[in-house]
Amino acid sequence: MREKIIAASIELFEQKGFSETSIQDIVDALGVTKGTFYYYFKSKEELLMDIHLRYIEGLLSEQARMMNDERRSVREKLYAIVYMLIHNVERQGRQARVFFREMKHLSEEHLQKVKEKRDLFRHQLQALIEEGMKNGELRRDLSPSIAALTVLGAANWSYHWFRPDGELTDVEVAEQMVAILIDGMGAPHIP
Repeated sequence: MREKIIAASIELFEQKGFSETSIQDIVDALGVTKGTFYYYFKSKEELLMDIHLRYIEGLLSEQARMMNDERRSVREKLYAIVYMLIHNVERQGRQARVFFREMKHLSEEHLQKVKEKRDLFRHQLQALIEEGMKNGELRRDLSPSIAALTVLGAANWSYHWFRPDGELTDVEVAEQMVAILIDGMGAPHIP
């Protein structure tokens, strides 16, 4: 039932917004009582926090798996991360939209926890970019922090405009982003 509450809430939050969705709306969608809701969650905000943590922790887990793959170059890892962020919009579009749009409704304490995990993702991406700069795969004249923020800004904003049934697939969008963002960071090849 916990998973059903989360799934129904994600759908309602994405459609109506967090503020406009009541606990009554959630339980009505499931045909259960408020008591059922409160058995699993103390409040609607605790539910929103659970949605946020699941989303960012899933991204962190995938990022760690990609970054620890010794067979891949930095560029290949960067592509994999960009693809994962875009593909996530296809797989979990509603959850992605709730994550980015409804974060403002978290309490300061909960918001801080989410921001710490979000910052960890960014710092790990920045460390990967720095590795690429050191090993010559990426240009050394760029700011690693600005490069990481640029990649994340472009990929994360895709929740707003990317449509899985649109002109390009998630793979094609990721390839385009890599060509624009990462190739722009690539070190020049000297023949």
